[in-house]
Amino acid sequence: MADIYVRHVEILGFEKRYYPSQHYVYMFLVKWSDQSEKLIYRRYPEIHTFHKSLKEMFPIEAGDIEAKDRIIPSLPAPKWLDSQKTTETRQGTLAEYCRSLLNLPPKISRCQLVRTFFKVRPEDETPPAPHPFKRNETYVMSRDRARTTTSEITGPIMLDSYRVIADYSKSSKYELNLKAGDLVEIVEKSPNGWWFCQCETHRGWAPAAYLEPLDGPDEREEPEPNYAGELYKTTKAYKGVEDDELALEAGETVEVIHKLLDGWWVVRNGEETGYYPSMFLCRTGEKREVEAEKDIVRRETPPPRRSTIRNAQSIHAKGRQRISQDTYRRQSRRFLQQRGRLPSQPRKNSRAALVEKNGDTAPPKDETKRTPVIPPRPSPELIMERCTENTRKRISIHAN
Repeated sequence: MADIYVRHVEILGFEKRYYPSQHYVYMFLVKWSDQSEKLIYRRYPEIHTFHKSLKEMFPIEAGDIEAKDRIIPSLPAPKWLDSQKTTETRQGTLAEYCRSLLNLPPKISRCQLVRTFFKVRPEDETPPAPHPFKRNETYVMSRDRARTTTSEITGPIMLDSYRVIADYSKSSKYELNLKAGDLVEIVEKSPNGWWFCQCETHRGWAPAAYLEPLDGPDEREEPEPNYAGELYKTTKAYKGVEDDELALEAGETVEVIHKLLDGWWVVRNGEETGYYPSMFLCRTGEKREVEAEKDIVRRETPPPRRSTIRNAQSIHAKGRQRISQDTYRRQSRRFLQQRGRLPSQPRKNSRAALVEKNGDTAPPKDETKRTPVIPPRPSPELIMERCTENTRKRISIHAN
């Protein structure tokens, strides 16, 4: 009898638990090939651990050897501290991840690792011990939101509040005028860097670079750099304005290594890295180019960058932790060399580098003069002459 396999996974929502400490677990409805349906609970860190194990089991399909061969979907790394908003936002990501996972070839989607992860555990059937004072809170995901990965307001939830760091004058009727110090509520965070905000009774789009969180300068939802890279295609040409931006033509294929929330992603083109507007990029192999072109017609210019804002007034003593392009290039080059996609280069001050630069492959004329000469072995008489009296006595004893 063939082993049963997972044929469908649906995320139902998440639970906020307080025992032994506050944490969040996701609820999945797993449908098996024998027509059985089981409810399981998984925390996000263990979901990501499963994801890493799957990539190690199938390195080719994970893109560890060649990025173009990757078919295993991506999954953002967990954060140090999970908030309710972060947990809620991840639901769409997990729904898309499970859908893509089960659409992989059977050798992956039906492997033992996948079956074990979605198998019912004893703790799934036996609820955890309740907190003596607080009850677990359950948040059910609506079916409309389960079908899409975009952010949607599906119920009376708390919106994130952000502070405006500088004055901004809108350039279209769809945008908001902002004043430094205003507090706005974020309704939707679009990946192109334009966020839909609400300021008192007004609603409209605003550039994310003009907004900062209240609890700290850094965005907790921002992912870490992925130097393996994701293949994207440029949908519109862009000439870099700043020194750390790339100039690319439409139709070029690049690798995205860091998706920043302000809409300016770090891309790799060959060995060069730089910022590029995410609104001018779409995944390769996906039918999103038409949608991307429609978005370009609606917005001809990308959002402004934080580095170009004058008189920015932040309430935080420390600024945002930004990675320099030198670091991006250095880490990217190191990653490519480890994967064998880039040959190791000699140091700039090394002899090989100088020879390659001068175009001279022959050794210098005085190379033989620099080679140390091995001195001749001294004669026994000379050795005895340079020895101490005790050494001579010992040698004479052994000789006799």
